[in-house]
Amino acid sequence: MAQMTLDVRVVARPRIAWPEIGAVAVAVVVMLLALASRYGYYRDELYFRMLSEHPALGYVDQPPLTPWLAGLATHLFGDTAVGIRVPAALCAAAAVVLTAMIAAEFGGRARAQLIAALGTAGSCYVLLVGHTLLTSSFDLVAWEVVALFALKALRNDKWWLWTGVAVGLSLYNKYLIALLCLGLLVGLATVGPRRVLVNRWLWAGAAIALVIGAPNILYQVTHDWPQLKMATALGADGNSGRNRLFMLPGQLVLVGLPLAPVWLAGLVGLLRRPEWRPVRAMGVAFLVALALVFVSGGRMDYSAPLLFVLLAAGAVLVDRWMVSLRRRRVIAAALLVNLGLSVLLTLPVLPASVVANTPIPLANVEVRDSMGWPELASQVAAAVPAGENTVLLAQDYGEAGALAHWGLLDVYSGHNELAKWLPPDSATTAVAVGITPDVLTPGFAQCTTVGTVELGADVGNQAQHAPIVVCSGREWSWQQLWPRLVHLG
Repeated sequence: MAQMTLDVRVVARPRIAWPEIGAVAVAVVVMLLALASRYGYYRDELYFRMLSEHPALGYVDQPPLTPWLAGLATHLFGDTAVGIRVPAALCAAAAVVLTAMIAAEFGGRARAQLIAALGTAGSCYVLLVGHTLLTSSFDLVAWEVVALFALKALRNDKWWLWTGVAVGLSLYNKYLIALLCLGLLVGLATVGPRRVLVNRWLWAGAAIALVIGAPNILYQVTHDWPQLKMATALGADGNSGRNRLFMLPGQLVLVGLPLAPVWLAGLVGLLRRPEWRPVRAMGVAFLVALALVFVSGGRMDYSAPLLFVLLAAGAVLVDRWMVSLRRRRVIAAALLVNLGLSVLLTLPVLPASVVANTPIPLANVEVRDSMGWPELASQVAAAVPAGENTVLLAQDYGEAGALAHWGLLDVYSGHNELAKWLPPDSATTAVAVGITPDVLTPGFAQCTTVGTVELGADVGNQAQHAPIVVCSGREWSWQQLWPRLVHLG
């Protein structure tokens, strides 16, 4: 690829190709919403729907933004899978636009921006978090906004103020944004420009972030740091070793294998090319964030948003490499193949009966846990005894969310935030799903397993074969019984 001579500190940023980028973003939203009703709710969406009925400044397992927006979406667009997924689709579109804008910050002109936008739109990760409402849906946008503002700040110091605003708001969705901030600080300290570390605008931005995020941080302090307890519980679930095993190969899959050379070229370019020396800290930030996730045993997607910063840088280099028709065809084919593979792996384009006979449910847990919830609710409802004061109990927040959405009775669970709400004293009978009789037997006169959840021949969600237990004649108070049901994870 030809050497560039532009210095991002002094050369004006190319204009954004708004018509082309906007068209890609709109196409993504249309595709995602057109498929949003297929299969059904994902388990996390059912949980957010329950949390949205109890607005708070924080929850045991997460900050409040995603449940807030889940409630807003169901109010504005309908209490359906499509309605709750509108914000996720908009986040995917925002990621498309932001990646193109980041490419412009790296000096990319219209074609480079379009490559970045198309690569983002056709990536596995963006389609995954754009199809389903997740905390990661908003985290993707938050990281890209912070990265974009930080790149601007390296050209104009006052942009550190807006970077601080973005970081502060990000804290209401996930605390993982701290990985990006720490990575940037390490990058500035190791590869520069080190003068930024003593810049008053940087520290003013940090102060703004703390002020904006203070209510959420205060919630953690006053509630005995629930996020630390949650992190400890996740670390004890035995998945850390598996997460580390798949960490590095997973980075190749998140954007898509056909485009892996593009973002890898962007990483190498950020670390080595002299014209990008002023923003080299961004490349280091990715490596630091990835290393921290690896050491902590976190999921491979925790630092995924930075891959699209690298993709943007790689798109600029690819644009300069495309000097012949053959090379342009290579890039066009890579974008098209990547889109096809990503759609097949992440979106509900295959009938449930077909996808059940493929490896897709093993690779994509969202597929597996987006099917069977109405059937589960109907099977549990059939076990409810007539004429008794009964409540439903669920082991998992996904099961609880399904029963709350499709059931006829009040639902309670000891899982995560749901553990705060106990059944009423008047309830003397319980129908439980996913809870073994030995957990409930001490508190009731009789507990009987009346069946198991059977979700048919298609893909079974995580409740498949879970026991359905009916307990009557409650002898313990719910306060006595509840500690046996409470668990984090």
